[in-house]
Amino acid sequence: MPASGRFGPLIGAIDEGTSSARFLVFAASTGEVLTYHQVEVLQQFPHEGWVEQDPLEILEAVTECVARSVENLRQLDIDPADIKAVGITNQRETTILWDPHTGKPLANAIVWLDVRTTDTVDQMLAKVKDRNLDYLKPLCGLPVSTYFSALKVRWLMDNVPGVTAAMDEGRCLFGTVDSWLIWNFTGGKDGGLHITDVTNASRTMLMNVKSLKWDPTLCRFFDIPMHVLPEIRSSSEIYGYITEGPLQGIPISGCLGDQQSALVGQLCFKRGQAKTTYGTGGFMLYNTGTMAIQSNHGMLTTVAYRLGKDAPPVYALEGSIAICGAIMKWLRDNLGVLRDVTDSEKVVEESSVKTDGKVYFVPAFSGLYAPYWRKDARSCIVGITDQTTSGDVVMAAMEAVCFQTRDIIEAMNTDCGVPLRQLLVDGGMTANNSLMQLQADLCGFEVVRPLMTETTALGAAMAAGSAEGIGVWDLSQVHSAPADTFYPAITEDERDIRYSRWKMAIKRSFGWVPDPSTEETTERNKDLSILSSVPVTVFMISAFAVLLVAKKMMG
Repeated sequence: MPASGRFGPLIGAIDEGTSSARFLVFAASTGEVLTYHQVEVLQQFPHEGWVEQDPLEILEAVTECVARSVENLRQLDIDPADIKAVGITNQRETTILWDPHTGKPLANAIVWLDVRTTDTVDQMLAKVKDRNLDYLKPLCGLPVSTYFSALKVRWLMDNVPGVTAAMDEGRCLFGTVDSWLIWNFTGGKDGGLHITDVTNASRTMLMNVKSLKWDPTLCRFFDIPMHVLPEIRSSSEIYGYITEGPLQGIPISGCLGDQQSALVGQLCFKRGQAKTTYGTGGFMLYNTGTMAIQSNHGMLTTVAYRLGKDAPPVYALEGSIAICGAIMKWLRDNLGVLRDVTDSEKVVEESSVKTDGKVYFVPAFSGLYAPYWRKDARSCIVGITDQTTSGDVVMAAMEAVCFQTRDIIEAMNTDCGVPLRQLLVDGGMTANNSLMQLQADLCGFEVVRPLMTETTALGAAMAAGSAEGIGVWDLSQVHSAPADTFYPAITEDERDIRYSRWKMAIKRSFGWVPDPSTEETTERNKDLSILSSVPVTVFMISAFAVLLVAKKMMG
């Protein structure tokens, strides 16, 4: 490999997330970020519960990020030729269908948190004895849920004119965002590679989690033709070469779903290590080693990584939270109690809110993910009195993020039998010191936040740089970065009392949308009888919005 400049060999990382795309350049010898560029990617909401993105806009954003970052390198007097490989990390489950002859999408991308497939889920469960959500878990590790790609593909086949015909005529390819980007960057309609890696494939409900191959039984269950699926590769190998632009000729040699990439970036290579990423949603991954553990408590079995064609797969249990950072955006955009999503810490401090656990906020805007998997749940705020302020609600929203994380920790501890003693964290919300302290308080053990914040992109860069044929990043020599540590500061009794109240609030969020997969009417009646006997005021969010408006009008 040709000699490199003063920073040694460099690795590029495409980080395509739910709200933005970025391209970062790392020095392989130190893991230092030398430059990056970021572009927002808009989300579209054509109907309630629908979340879409334009695949062409995603591609354009990534292309712009690459070009701008390369220009930044030149301005820093760093030769872009020092970039030896590129890795990709991406929002998972987001589903794209496109025509390989024209290169054009057949529809907008359906984003991972979209819930339009609720009826599709019901149709699939109608084929299953007792409407068992976990019917397919022994094969794919996942419950039947709106979350995963197979349901989104099935919806597109059933509802978008021409999709099924395009599939039958060989004019349709399916992929998650990684596949779409790799196909385009390696030639597109002129010979682009239609591939994915095991981590992204494990989120589709179509890959057998043991064989790491597309499963004929799963594909028949959803009636999705196997010829539209990409080839499954490892997370670290040379897939192909970029055919156009400033990085023409550079290999793409790493690919990981964003949460698995953060696990690698946090150096969670040992069984029993876990990390949580706080982004739009929240995602905890617990490394279970080479054993694929099936959860009995609402966790997902997923591939953590496979770092090489001949390397064994490493698995993880995952707990997925639909709403984390999105709750702060909702407080800003819908209620106007935050000027900026980063203001939550300041609002709580200025209003002198006490963390006494009187108000609880369950953010179930479109149902609850792990460990409940209740698509009939909706958001509620519990414990409002005439003394409640906007600061109380912001604090309750912050606590909701932490309580949801504890829900997942409790389930993982039960599944694995070895309680967590430390939690590694990353993501945009971790900049909030109050939130991190709350997390330590409400979980009862230390929370470790690395000072190096780009762990998701770092994981993709590490996978790319360590790939066979690249070999500029020695993973055995990587050491933990400096970190801040937050320690619990409340008693165990207080922690347990507050958590028990959270569970009461969770119960009150159930049954607001009819769900054939649950005994909805019975559950709702039971909830209402409990509600009437407990001296806790419960307002749904719409009612609270009225309360805030009234308070403002009264001065």
